[in-house]
Amino acid sequence: MKTSHTTFALIAVAAGMLAQEPARFDHKVRNQFFAGFAGDAAALAEAMKISGETLAAEPNHAEAMVWHGGGLFFQSGALFQKGDMQGAMTMMQKGTGMMDKAVELAPKSVGVRIPRGSAYLAASKGMPPQMGTPLLEKGVKDYEDCWEMQKGDQSQFSEHSLGELLVGMAEGYGRLGKTEKAKEYFELAKAKLAGTAYATRAEKWLAEGKLSSRDSNCMGCHIGSPKVK
Repeated sequence: MKTSHTTFALIAVAAGMLAQEPARFDHKVRNQFFAGFAGDAAALAEAMKISGETLAAEPNHAEAMVWHGGGLFFQSGALFQKGDMQGAMTMMQKGTGMMDKAVELAPKSVGVRIPRGSAYLAASKGMPPQMGTPLLEKGVKDYEDCWEMQKGDQSQFSEHSLGELLVGMAEGYGRLGKTEKAKEYFELAKAKLAGTAYATRAEKWLAEGKLSSRDSNCMGCHIGSPKVK
């Protein structure tokens, strides 16, 4: 199994979709994590230290757990690149296990669901179906559950956060072969974000039934995630 490390952006949308969360843990670590995902090893180490220390003090701190798990998930990509398949799989499974446990602990926290969902939606693109599809399904559900929790008060969304949520969810359903669900959310994005680049993407999918890899990435963000072939 060949491995590589590529740039994905969907995980970065987490920062823009948590406006309603009080006492946000992500404010403590997100800049360091994003810098780390972009290649700054020292920043990633600092972010992992903060989240790890938080977990040592509060083992069931769901937000610290999802971010720390995301860091491990990211780090597994370097091991795949080096050809250490066993080490990479072990680290990846530990990371996904932590993210999944975080969601079990706080299933109604947008501050937990969005980081996991964005990581899974992004990484699943570079994985074989037997590995990627289960993550894609979880990522789509994370996004859809967050939409259901927040759609009653859309004033909390920026254009970016709403576009990433709706288009990310729609594109995920499209990759799962659930065309009607994909169409539903692309139509919603087209209606709610008229005149924006998100509406253009929605119109493209509705006309062609697919988006290019570039068109399905987050706009304006360039954050890394593991890719497995």
